[in-house]
Amino acid sequence: MSASDLFWNSSLNELKNGYKETDSEYSCILCGKSFEKGIIYPQDGVLYDALRFIRLHIEEAHGSVFEYLLGLNKKLTGLTEHQCALLKLFYREKSDDEIRKELEIGSSSTIRNHRFLLKEKERQAKLFLAIMELLKEKDKSAPAFLNFHQNATMRDDRYNITENEKSSVLKRFFPSGADGELSIFPAKEKHKLIVLQHIAGKFETGKIYTEYEVNIVLQKIFEDYVTLRRYLIEYGFFDRKYDGSEYWLK
Repeated sequence: MSASDLFWNSSLNELKNGYKETDSEYSCILCGKSFEKGIIYPQDGVLYDALRFIRLHIEEAHGSVFEYLLGLNKKLTGLTEHQCALLKLFYREKSDDEIRKELEIGSSSTIRNHRFLLKEKERQAKLFLAIMELLKEKDKSAPAFLNFHQNATMRDDRYNITENEKSSVLKRFFPSGADGELSIFPAKEKHKLIVLQHIAGKFETGKIYTEYEVNIVLQKIFEDYVTLRRYLIEYGFFDRKYDGSEYWLK
């Protein structure tokens, strides 16, 4: 299962923890890295079982799950920048008066009003989740939509893609099969997203690549590997150091 599928198919409790548990392993839903049960993982002279190690991994690689989720695209969280700033300060256990001074808000009553509005948003979210769960039990004709990575740079109707559409597009642009060469780089935005997501799947989550190593993988897929590399970064599938010395899947 891809990291994006792990993330979007997680329960509320799994989202809070930052990992998913199976019979054999723990998987980080933020990046997809997995740790096998029964294995002891050493780090800095300390031995960790898989559960303790994945918690350590999340802390070191992603910080708190709270701040990771809060840092996602605003179209995903539905939160404004102002609400995010307030939530960060609430999480750090700042008093209303401390928040008022830090954000230069007029009065403590304004902070209390924001707390109330956020609580209302929570109630609405709970009701909406219940409605959608009930709907899923009845709506058997709903198409399966493609899960895109949570760090996608753009969130709009171009992401409205079903699994059937994905299959059709990949057959068109990879005529010799999913492991073959890309025939042409698509012009349509939806098609670009499908092709780029497929290509991103050729790379390992958590691995650091040099530009040369990235080019080697991409050259096997398409002659114009520079275009592929640029779009992988532009569409948020890949990230890199400013000097281009290191690349990694986001």
